[in-house]
Amino acid sequence: MSNQIVWVDIPVDDLDRAVKFYSALLGEDVIKQASAGFTLGLLPHADTHVSGCLVTSQDKRPSQQGPLIYLNVDGRMDAAVSAVAAHGGTALQGKHQIGAHGFRAIVLDSEGNKIALHSVQA
Repeated sequence: MSNQIVWVDIPVDDLDRAVKFYSALLGEDVIKQASAGFTLGLLPHADTHVSGCLVTSQDKRPSQQGPLIYLNVDGRMDAAVSAVAAHGGTALQGKHQIGAHGFRAIVLDSEGNKIALHSVQA
């Protein structure tokens, strides 16, 4: 079976600020690039695996409502949670175990989006 989720657009107000936040959070560079007349921040990904981008848009606004996106910070959970406040975000729930599925933390990004961080390892 192939991945059911293939892409996600994360709405942001300030693309440069969000690129810095997500680069620190993920421990890899988010790359700004022009695409179809607008600029986006491409999230790190491997080959053709699931990924997404940061995008400014008049019809999409950062929000704490809606789907909760889980970002992979496997093996870097503590560093990622520490990067949240240092880069303009807020930790809503610190690292906690989610049964056999590993660990997660719930945070607000620098733009006001509620997201989850996930790691199989503590």
